[in-house]
Amino acid sequence: MNNPLLSFDELPHFDRISPAHVAPAIDELLTHANAALQAVTADAFPAQWGEIARVLDVSLEKLGRAWGVVSHLNSVVDTPELRAAYNAALPKVTEFFTRLGADERLYAKYKAIETAALNSEQRQAHKNAMRNFVLGGAELTGAARERFAAIQERQAELSQKFSENALDATDAFAYYAQESELAGVPADVQQAALAAAKAEGTSGYKLTLKMPCYLPVMQFAHSSALREKLYRAYVTRASDQSDSQTRQYDNSALIAEMLALRLEEARLLGYRNFGEISVVPKMAESPEQVISFLRDLATRARPFAERDLADLRAFAAEQLQLNDPQAWDWAYVSEKLKEARYAFSEQEVKQYFPAPKVLAGLFKIVETLFDVRISLDRATIWHSDFAFYRIERGNALIGQFYLDPSARTGKRGGAWMDDMRTRWLRPDDGQLQTPVAYLVCNFAHGLGEQPALLTHDDVTTLFHEFGHGLHHLLTQVNERDVSGISGVEWDAVELPSQFMENFCWEWDVIKGMSAHVDTGAPLPRELFDKMLAAKNFQSGMQTLRQIEMALFDMLLHTAHDPALDLMPLLQQVRSEVAVLQPPEWNRTAHTFSHIFAGGYAAGYYSYKWAEVLSADAYAAFEETIGKDGLPNVETGRKYRQAILEAGGSRPAMESFKAFRGREPTLEALLRHQGMTVQT
Repeated sequence: MNNPLLSFDELPHFDRISPAHVAPAIDELLTHANAALQAVTADAFPAQWGEIARVLDVSLEKLGRAWGVVSHLNSVVDTPELRAAYNAALPKVTEFFTRLGADERLYAKYKAIETAALNSEQRQAHKNAMRNFVLGGAELTGAARERFAAIQERQAELSQKFSENALDATDAFAYYAQESELAGVPADVQQAALAAAKAEGTSGYKLTLKMPCYLPVMQFAHSSALREKLYRAYVTRASDQSDSQTRQYDNSALIAEMLALRLEEARLLGYRNFGEISVVPKMAESPEQVISFLRDLATRARPFAERDLADLRAFAAEQLQLNDPQAWDWAYVSEKLKEARYAFSEQEVKQYFPAPKVLAGLFKIVETLFDVRISLDRATIWHSDFAFYRIERGNALIGQFYLDPSARTGKRGGAWMDDMRTRWLRPDDGQLQTPVAYLVCNFAHGLGEQPALLTHDDVTTLFHEFGHGLHHLLTQVNERDVSGISGVEWDAVELPSQFMENFCWEWDVIKGMSAHVDTGAPLPRELFDKMLAAKNFQSGMQTLRQIEMALFDMLLHTAHDPALDLMPLLQQVRSEVAVLQPPEWNRTAHTFSHIFAGGYAAGYYSYKWAEVLSADAYAAFEETIGKDGLPNVETGRKYRQAILEAGGSRPAMESFKAFRGREPTLEALLRHQGMTVQT
C-alpha cells in the first residue's frame, strides 16, 4: 500500500518513487497479470471482448503504466541505482509480454470473439491484435516457440545496453578548453561551459557532446583543431574507434548480435528478413517499395544536393581559404555561408526566442486551431526543469502533459513524446480515463535570471514533439489499443509531428511567439524574411542525409549478413546516395539509437514517408489561409477530427483521405523543401 508505483488513482507520485520500489511493484503487478491471463484463458471464460478487457486489459494497463513510469525515469534521471533496478526487472517484463503475445490459448479466445458484435473501434483493435499474435509467435510450437521467446528477452537486454552505452559514452567526454580556443563560440555557450567547469572546481571551459554545447561549437568555433577534437569524439562514441578510456562502451558486438537475432526471428516467423516483418503493421507494402521510394526521392534531391555542395566548396575556398574542408569544417562553413548569403546568424535569431514566449505562442496556435485551452497544472516532479499542463475544451478535461525541456547529465539525448496514460473508457468502472503524455527535449538552460533561449531549430523540435503530443492527447477514441497514437501505423505516426513544424515558418505565427530577450521587441520582419529565404538552405544535402540513414537501415535489415561488418554496407549506401563522404573512422551507426534502441528498426524511412503526408496535409492550410495570415480555423477543425481525434481507430490512409479527399502526392514536399525545377 505504501509503494507509489502501485497507486493508480491519479498521476504518478514522482516525489516518492525510489529504485527500491521497482522490484516489489513489478513483481506484484506481474503476479496479478499472470492470474488475469490464467483466468481469461480458462475454458469456461466467455470469448467476449468486454469481459476479456475487464479482467486482462485492466491488469495489463496497470503493469504497463507502472513499467512506463520506471522506463521514463530511467531515460530522464538515470542513476546507477535506478539503472540496476530497471535492468533487474527488464527480463521479467519482457518474458511476460513475450509469453502473452504468443499464448495460443489467448489467441484461440480472440479467434472465437464474434466480431460482428463489436463497434468499429473494437473491430480495428481486434484486427490489430490478431496480426500481433502472429507476429508475436502465437503460431509457433515446441522448440521454435521457446527460441522465439529467448530472442525477445535477449533483444530487450541488448537494446537497453546499447542505449546505456550511447548515454555513458556521451557523458564520459569532457574537454576543458582555454578561452583562447573559443573564439567565435557564442557568449552564452561560453558562459555555460565556464559555469560547468566551475561547478566541478575545474579551470577552463567544460565542453561536452550534449547538443546545446556540441552543435554551436561545430557551427561557430573559429578553431578547426577544436572542431576536430569534438567531431572525432562525437562520431566515434560507443565504437571501436573511440579513445581507450571509453572503449568499454563499444556497441559493435551488440549491433552484430541484434541483427543476427532479428534475422533469426524473421525466419522463425516465415519471413526472409526482418524488413519484411517491419512493414507488416505499416502503410508500406514491402521493403522493396520502401527502397524504391527512397531511391526515387534521392534521384530527385541529388541535383539540389550537388549544387549545395558546390556552393559550400566555392565559399570555403574563396572566403575562408579552406581549399580542402574536412568533415569537422562543414558545419562551420555552412554557418558562415548562410550568414554571408542571408545576412543573419542563428545566434542573432536565438535572442528572439526565449522559451516562455515560444511556449505561449505554441499554446496560442494550438488553442485557436483545435478549440482547446492549455493551462499550468500541478503534479509531483522528477526534476526541477519540468512543468505540467492540462488541456480542456469547455469545462471538460481533454488531457494533460509533462514538459521536460532541458539537457542534463543522466538524461538520454534527443527529443521524444511518450504516453504515460491512454484515453480509455475503462471496462472495470465505466469511467472515461483521460490521456497523459511526456514531452521531452534537450535544450540549453537559461543563464542566471535569463530564460532559456531557443534556436529556430529548437523551436521546430518543440512544435514537432507537441504534434506527437496532440495526436495522443486530442483523441476521441475510447478503445485503449487504438486510442491516440496506439495502433497508428509506424510510418504514419510522424504525420502530426512534422505537420506542426510548418507553423514555425508562418510570419503571423512567429511574430506572436518572439520577443528579444533584452528589449522584448518581436522578431523583425526583415530578419524573418531572411530566415524564410534561407529555409531551404542545403535542403538537398539534408534530404540525402536522411535518405542515407533510411536506406542503410532498410538494407541492413534485408540484404546484410549479420556475421559481416556493417561498415562496408554503410559505405556502399554513402557512395550511392551521399554527395559528401565522412572519414573512414566515422562510426555514427554505433549511436543510431532509433534503429537499435528506439523501435525504428527497418522503419527509419518513416520520417520521409510521413513527411509526404504531413506536407500534403499542411497544403490544405496553405490553400485556406485567412486574410489575417493565420491558419483557417475550419481547416483546423477538419484536421483535428479526421487525423488527431481518429487516432489508430482506422487505417492512416483512410484518415488522410477523410481530411484531404484524396491520397497524398509528393509535390507538396518537394515544393516545401525548394526542390522543384523553376520554369
